[in-house]
Amino acid sequence: MNRDIILVDPLPRTLDLIMEPSVRARLEALGEVIVSEDRAMPAEEVERYLPDTVLIFGQTDMPRERLDRAPRLKAIINVESNFLANIDYQACVERGIWVITPASAFASPVAEAALAMALDLARGITAADRDFRLGVERYGLEGNAETFRFAGAPVGIIGFGDLGHAFRELIRPFKNRVRVFDPWLPKEIIEGQDCEPATLEEVLRESQVVLVFASVTSENEGFIGKREFAMMKPGAAFLLMSRAAVVDFPAMIEAAQSGHIKVATDVFPEEPVAADDPVRQASGILLSAHRTGGTRDAFYALGSMAVADAELIMKGLPPRLCRRADPATASRLRSKPVTVS
Repeated sequence: MNRDIILVDPLPRTLDLIMEPSVRARLEALGEVIVSEDRAMPAEEVERYLPDTVLIFGQTDMPRERLDRAPRLKAIINVESNFLANIDYQACVERGIWVITPASAFASPVAEAALAMALDLARGITAADRDFRLGVERYGLEGNAETFRFAGAPVGIIGFGDLGHAFRELIRPFKNRVRVFDPWLPKEIIEGQDCEPATLEEVLRESQVVLVFASVTSENEGFIGKREFAMMKPGAAFLLMSRAAVVDFPAMIEAAQSGHIKVATDVFPEEPVAADDPVRQASGILLSAHRTGGTRDAFYALGSMAVADAELIMKGLPPRLCRRADPATASRLRSKPVTVS
């Protein structure tokens, strides 16, 4: 009799991080769970279990030759939340293997933090606190010399996936005009969210607040650089909420330190950030240690969404909560594994 093996290879996640006990019990009810959490699952262990593996939770390398040795595999569920270039996505489609991720679990907390950071940059909240502690605070109108109201300010969104959609919904009460640049979406989807399709240049030139939620692809690494920052309105706010590789990071720091724009970032080219990295002392930048999505409820949602869809898949039904990898787009993604939870 065949064993239903479930390989759990979740680094940088752990099961305790992403699953409450009741959810883990549901996972264990689906088959025999083989877990490797303190290190990536060794190749020999993966190979040993492949013939009987029905589900993989994690970021295990699955090229075509491994898929050939996994005839019973039904799904690969990426719980790191980024599709990596270590899977033959086309072969998975051909064989009916679902490759999915519950990444949307992070959309709401990231959007909430992005709004908080946008308000902070607009109204100068952190800057005013620092001035007060140094004894150089300014009162009343003088203290608002470099601020602006977020309500009604034109907003630009670069990358309109789960994060961009969640942020757009959150700011509806502020009645902002919202322009969106996302070359992977038809205008009908953008307009359906009461936003205006726009070029990158239009977003940068016309927005008082620009938020980047874009994934890294083979076409857009470093596509926002010195030229693009120079297009922005003086005193505008730029928030980097997704992958650091989409911007020229030194150019972003320079634009902030020059006083041309205000910047907030939750991501960095290398994480953890080195103790002597100059970004720690850079003026005009609000810093966050890749923490905006990492709330307890978001991590538990990650696990529950993954298990819920695994239950459906084991019944021969399609997943309903997770996003599916599409070979045409997944092959162009350039995300690196996250090293900080």
